[in-house]
Amino acid sequence: MKNKRWRSEVLAGLLVLALMGTLPAIVFAGPSPQKKDYLSDLEADEIRDAYTPSAKIKLFISFAGDRIKRIQYELGHLDPQDHRQMERINDALNGYSGCIDDAAELIDIAIEKQQEIHDAIKDLQLQTKDYLIYLKQLQSSGPGRDDYKDNLDDAVEATQDAQSDAAKAQKEIQPPPVRRKP
Repeated sequence: MKNKRWRSEVLAGLLVLALMGTLPAIVFAGPSPQKKDYLSDLEADEIRDAYTPSAKIKLFISFAGDRIKRIQYELGHLDPQDHRQMERINDALNGYSGCIDDAAELIDIAIEKQQEIHDAIKDLQLQTKDYLIYLKQLQSSGPGRDDYKDNLDDAVEATQDAQSDAAKAQKEIQPPPVRRKP
């Protein structure tokens, strides 16, 4: 009887020690890596699977275009009964800004690492030109723009910053070597 009691006390003590040993690991563990909250799971997987910085930049530009299309759809189908519509527009504007900011950040990183991104820079310059025209139209005459003005201003600023980063990158980055035929 004493032997069983002694065993249960030892096991209880070991359990307490084991729990105390894992407690600091739980408390002091750093934050787990998180995906960008404006990307869908599929989009995050596509970014992760893209091998080159150029491919990743092009994906971010494409995702930004998807957000613009979503904004156009929502503003083209305004429904006064839909109370979450302006929230969806704001979310799309935030997502657009995030995609454009990430594309510009990848350009900076690629320049530091001297990676080939000429095609991606050209795509960014071409696409953001159209995006900026649309966003500025919204700033001047968008329906219900008071509800999304701050996010719209952020999107315009992010687009202008990305364009200036791309122009700077185009000047800094060396062209790829030209191979001559033997």
